Amino acid sequence: MAPAKKRNVSSVKTAEKSAKKAKVDLSKSVERILESRKHANDVFDILESLQKEVISAVAACSELFCALLERKELFLGKLPGEEDALSGGYSAQDKYQIFMRHRYTSCVEILLEHLSHEQYDIKVSCLAMCCLMKFAAGEGRHPLEDLDWSEHYSFPRELIQALVDNLLSKTTDNSLLISRFQQFLEMEDVRYYVMSSIRDNVGKVMDKNKGAVVPVYQNNVFTLMSSISMPNQESELTNFMVKQEAKHEDWKAAKLHEHKRVFERMWLGFLKYKLPNSMYKKVLVILHDSILPYMSKPTLMIDFLTAAYEIGGAISLLALNGLFVLIHQHNLDYPDFYKKLYNLLEPSVFHVKYRARFFHLANLFLSSSHLPVYLVAAFAKRLARLALTAPPTALLIVLPFIYNLIRRHPSCRVLIHKPSTEDEPFEDPYLMDEEDPAQCRALESSLWEIKSLQKHYHPDVAKAALLINTPLSEQEDDISETLEVTTYELMEKDLKQPELKSVPLEFETATRLLKGGGDTTFALLEPFYTCSSFI
Repeated sequence: MAPAKKRNVSSVKTAEKSAKKAKVDLSKSVERILESRKHANDVFDILESLQKEVISAVAACSELFCALLERKELFLGKLPGEEDALSGGYSAQDKYQIFMRHRYTSCVEILLEHLSHEQYDIKVSCLAMCCLMKFAAGEGRHPLEDLDWSEHYSFPRELIQALVDNLLSKTTDNSLLISRFQQFLEMEDVRYYVMSSIRDNVGKVMDKNKGAVVPVYQNNVFTLMSSISMPNQESELTNFMVKQEAKHEDWKAAKLHEHKRVFERMWLGFLKYKLPNSMYKKVLVILHDSILPYMSKPTLMIDFLTAAYEIGGAISLLALNGLFVLIHQHNLDYPDFYKKLYNLLEPSVFHVKYRARFFHLANLFLSSSHLPVYLVAAFAKRLARLALTAPPTALLIVLPFIYNLIRRHPSCRVLIHKPSTEDEPFEDPYLMDEEDPAQCRALESSLWEIKSLQKHYHPDVAKAALLINTPLSEQEDDISETLEVTTYELMEKDLKQPELKSVPLEFETATRLLKGGGDTTFALLEPFYTCSSFI
């Protein structure tokens, strides 16, 4: 074993020495190229190293081409082919600049490949991305192309588009790399053109796939879009990668309403295609906080929210949250809102991951005192019926929820004080299977289910159900404290209750091991003989 270890150590040292030597050689190559044009061919050695000694080669490329951009030694304008440059009437200066511009283009292409290449780790990808952003900043200060100055000014839009295209891989999950890219999105102009590039990319890719779900790609798109933090005021637009020398205020990237317009088109362009079910949840969770407030016309989300509701389950609930925001804040007319919320009340709602969020939102939706009595009664009755089979943790939410509904709408007290005749069998007129709350006949019924829960096995539930026997106070119950309570927490609470000194038993408790003067065997077994189950 010893010789093997020595060989491994020596091989590691040899690799480290060769890496240091390669780094030194690349640094010297960069120095020679910048000192004299006669060493221009050394650039091929640097580009070749991008496939081998990647980390040191990326640093060398960054130093070399950033310096060439600053010196303006890369060809400006439409780039001719290298053969055309040799045969055409170009000066030696032009030929050198054309040559180095082609090398720069090759370098950019290799770095773009490193962004999502499975052969390289995240460190290499991050270095490549940072190098490309340095190139973008350099091109912003010293443009290489004749741009549409009225539209894009001197921003390297093509390079940013290529960077975004490679971040949004269809086969590789780039979540970590995108999280690293988020720091560049804090710059106003980068954010503006990244949003525009995302929209263009999504349209091309999804149309090519005929709108079919592409999970990895769509996850990358969502990760990048959700990383974008929009400004609230135009005065916040101060951090730019490229500062325009003239008419900076007229630049679209410097206007808040243009940011909102591009932001809106980006999200609408993404959400018009079918998404994986898990993606609907991710989008809907952030919709009301991170998307709708920054859209020019939030009501354009109605088609997406309607389609999301049709999926069912927790997705439907989250979709109704977005619809509620549009109804109350943007005057959207959506008459079936409460009917759809009513139909979400099913036994499974007590067991889903979003149970706490469901009841929090339902409490918000039903908080208005202007809702019709029949509607509130329908919700109270349906919840009471579902409570018969609900777990204790859910009942500690449902019972205060029903009481709050009755407090807000005193006309619903008829559900509690419904006169009944004990001699006659009771037949509940409530129609549980009716989808329309206006037709379910809830006001003709009563909350007898809560009366039944007064015999519940869990003391906290039974205690909560007993409150219906007394006049309800005007102060509403705060259900926020019970929304997140789990079965484990409920059991822990019960176990921490003070022990009772005496508990009724079905046998006589033994006070000592042996009773004096008696049969030893009988003394040991006496508690079992006197057990009532054997009598």
